[in-house]
Amino acid sequence: MSEYESVQALHHSLPPFQPLISVELLPYIALILLASTFVLAFYSSTIPKTTIPGKEVPLAVIASVLGGFGVVALFCTVGVYV
Repeated sequence: MSEYESVQALHHSLPPFQPLISVELLPYIALILLASTFVLAFYSSTIPKTTIPGKEVPLAVIASVLGGFGVVALFCTVGVYV
């Protein structure tokens, strides 16, 4: 039982978790990321289609990454910490 007590004492002595990005900034980050996802998706749907998707694939990858981080920021904004 002394190992448990030493781990418990270590746990109580550690400082609380501080996120790198302030929680107050999360709604604005989510808005910017999700708005840029919408803009990129709209732009990629309006460019002329070619047989070789040279422009569409990078735009889709960027929009997907921005949308993913935007959804995570939005979840954290409403209290669902993922």
